[in-house]
Amino acid sequence: MRAIGMTRGNRAVAAAQAASSIGMVLWLGVALAVSAMLATQNARADVPDSFADLAERLLPAVVNISTSQTVGGREFEGPEIPQFPPGSPFEEFFRDFERRHGPNLPPRRATALGSGFLIEDNYVVTNYHVIDGADEITVILQDDTNLPAQLVGWDDKTDLALLTIESDVDLPHVVWGDSSTMRVGDWVVAIGNPFGLGGTVTAGIISAIARDINAGPYDDFIQTDASINRGNSGGPMFNTDGEVIGINTAIFSPSGGSVGIGFAIPSSLARSVIDQIREYGRTRRGWLGVRIQTVTEEIAESLDLEAPRGALVASVTPDGPAADAGIEPGDVILEFDGQAVPEMRRLPRLVADTEVDKRVLVRVWRRGEMVDVEVVLGELEQAEDDGLIAAVPTEPDAGRTLDDLGLTLESMSPELQGQFDLPEGDGVVITAVEPGSPAAEKGLVEGEVILEVGQEAVSTPRDVVDRIDDARASGRRSVLLLVDRRGDLRFVPLTIGAED
Repeated sequence: MRAIGMTRGNRAVAAAQAASSIGMVLWLGVALAVSAMLATQNARADVPDSFADLAERLLPAVVNISTSQTVGGREFEGPEIPQFPPGSPFEEFFRDFERRHGPNLPPRRATALGSGFLIEDNYVVTNYHVIDGADEITVILQDDTNLPAQLVGWDDKTDLALLTIESDVDLPHVVWGDSSTMRVGDWVVAIGNPFGLGGTVTAGIISAIARDINAGPYDDFIQTDASINRGNSGGPMFNTDGEVIGINTAIFSPSGGSVGIGFAIPSSLARSVIDQIREYGRTRRGWLGVRIQTVTEEIAESLDLEAPRGALVASVTPDGPAADAGIEPGDVILEFDGQAVPEMRRLPRLVADTEVDKRVLVRVWRRGEMVDVEVVLGELEQAEDDGLIAAVPTEPDAGRTLDDLGLTLESMSPELQGQFDLPEGDGVVITAVEPGSPAAEKGLVEGEVILEVGQEAVSTPRDVVDRIDDARASGRRSVLLLVDRRGDLRFVPLTIGAED
């Protein structure tokens, strides 16, 4: 009879097999843990243990910049010295004050410090505000060598300047990186001359990108928490490969010191500006010849645009590139030279970065349809020199009160032109605005001239009423007004409600 169960030998074999299986599982677990650890280490390979090697390599190419200028003498602007009885101690006190501080203050020398960095061929990049107004500019190398610098050119719109220095030896320099590849959270290193201390290295991360701090028309700043202070201006911001991806320019600080909010001009913007200055001694930006404004939800709805995007053309410069190509006020520019315009502030940067005289395709939204227009770009700087940038066209700008909107309107007349200092032309004059009304909420004021309603020209209050009635009848909740305020044209989406 065969016994049911295991013999002692069988049990031993089974135990050995079980032990072997357990060992295999344990070994496999250890292997997986080691593999995970190695994967984690590899994933963190771009996180440096130290910035020492990077700093040692980059510091020689970062310079201090010292500037000086003569502040002219001026007459003493203090209060007139009061009259005291002869022999009064106050009389002698004020006489001594006048001798030391007036009546004529002599010229004096003012100095300032900033930062910069060397690029190829002994050129030095810095901020324009570091050298603005300077009579003398001195570049101080890491070894304390002082070299006089010559100003090649500058651009106050982006706060950039280019200097050149002469040296008998080859000077170290840094290379540009691509700021467009940087992401929020990436490590960055800033080197500069804070408070005149020189050769100071700080590190942090990118806190935000594409910041608009209202510093200029092409704001696209990189925000960082790397410590940046006074004197860091013009210094480079590096990625972990040692490439310049930004130029430290501004800080946000209630106290004047670093609070972890610094801003750098991205290299994608700075490099093209510096290259233009190097080649031409100045910038040469593309110019479209339009004044634009933001497309709000109300404006988008009034134009049958599916979403608020693009740049709304408020006015077109006469004889400018856009006018010659047929772009009209009220067009919404959605694409420029094959690149989308997601918001108004994107367009000036796209135009400025485009080559002068280039023929580009501009896609606009016009009266509910997509229209393609070819434009040959002009040069912004030349237009400024010719006085065209400030030129604003004065296009078409019995009384009637629109109680529900809070507007009182009258046809253009010589009397109203004199009362509100208006130029000759067509349009409907706003003569009163009810406080708290829909018109007041949109910022409409007396003396403004309504040129268009719903992108149709108006010349009488009756025209305005008819256009608004048509919009209500079609179910619109707002209507777009083109308004002229002493030559400044803007579109106003006025809430009108819809007919029940």
